[in-house]
Amino acid sequence: MGGYSSEVKRKTISADQAAELVKSRHWVDYGFGVAQPDLFDKALAARITKLEGVKLRGCLAMRPRAVVAADPEGRHLTYLSWYFSGLERALHDQGLCHHIPMNFGEAPDYYRRFNDVDVAVLKTAPIDEHGFFNFGLSVTYHKALTEKAKIVVVETDANMPYVYGVENGVHISEVAHVIDGGQSPLPELKNTAAGPIEQKVAALIAPHIEDGACIQIGIGAMPNAVCDLLADSSIKDLGVHTEMFVDSLMKLYETGKVTGAHKRFNRYQMSYCFAAGSTRMYQFLDRNSACFAGPVDYTNLPGNIMQNDRVVAICNAAQIDLSGQACSESAGIRQISGTGGQLQFMRGAYASRGGKAFLCLSSTYERDGRRESRIVPRIADSNIVTTPRTDVMYVVTEYGLVNLKGKSVPERARALISIAHPDFREELERAAREYRLLCRTNF
Repeated sequence: MGGYSSEVKRKTISADQAAELVKSRHWVDYGFGVAQPDLFDKALAARITKLEGVKLRGCLAMRPRAVVAADPEGRHLTYLSWYFSGLERALHDQGLCHHIPMNFGEAPDYYRRFNDVDVAVLKTAPIDEHGFFNFGLSVTYHKALTEKAKIVVVETDANMPYVYGVENGVHISEVAHVIDGGQSPLPELKNTAAGPIEQKVAALIAPHIEDGACIQIGIGAMPNAVCDLLADSSIKDLGVHTEMFVDSLMKLYETGKVTGAHKRFNRYQMSYCFAAGSTRMYQFLDRNSACFAGPVDYTNLPGNIMQNDRVVAICNAAQIDLSGQACSESAGIRQISGTGGQLQFMRGAYASRGGKAFLCLSSTYERDGRRESRIVPRIADSNIVTTPRTDVMYVVTEYGLVNLKGKSVPERARALISIAHPDFREELERAAREYRLLCRTNF
């Protein structure tokens, strides 16, 4: 604690006392991912039925939120999320969680310009010798959040990694109260194992990644399968500039494939704004000079992404139509996740010198016992377009890889039909002609 022990002692209160700070009609913010509070959450749950009109913001919750469970009919609390985890998706299905659309890289600006915050409660590392509580695994928009909040409370956890970077902590002078959270296991995110489809997609992408490329990968088995393939290849001197740091990036670094020697932005370091994965990965990030954690407007703005050469962005899509517009966050009116950083990385990667942006999807999915095509003539009613057709570059399924940049609508339709599941190609072509996406001749 250095010379700050007396101030920490003076500001330390119990979780129950901290929960008393929340009043009716307050905006409360739990922050992002692993950094959401647990002791405070339970304490607020114990008194939420005494309050009215409380609005709670979160993002990518990795543990069930006790305060939401304590108000199962949503009479006292409205819970909102910037990006759904599986837990928040389930709450949304029950009518207990609402989505806030955003481009992730703009989140700090939203807080500084538009969002009211009465009480912000964040899980952090314990205070360091300079008086800072490090944001650890969730730098994201937390600095902007602490600037805007009327009351800032930190719930410390000795297991939270201490990360190097910028805007990665809040000083004791800006903190109203401290909850001593002791030391408890942090929530982990298990990576889905890659199956045959993911491995085929990865095998199509990997040859397009050159020595010295700077990679970004998203959540899911497909992007992680690419890392696994690269780890076993002869590639060298990769860089990393990503939104989310995951286990496969750590493993790629440990194989010696990542040096960052050709990066222009944070050269020799792997840049990211949040991490979620295994405990071993959390330990890897702790005080690791090879890693650089910055706010999401540092990692995700296209103007920063494009400063590195040969950026390769690898993201997932759930549905794409024959003109090229892609849905990655919803199934009709059902919100699945969020826009996150996909659109900004698609744009930043393409704008970089020699950059490439990939959207990956399996050709089909199962619904109500029927197999359906993810490549469709037109976007399903009420589905949300995450990436406009003008921003889509490479599209990859297990049946092939096509580049849509510079292609006309008929050329796009032909290209996408060629990588659809064979059982659906005739149907897609018939629909494309019906919608006049295909001409009678030439294409």
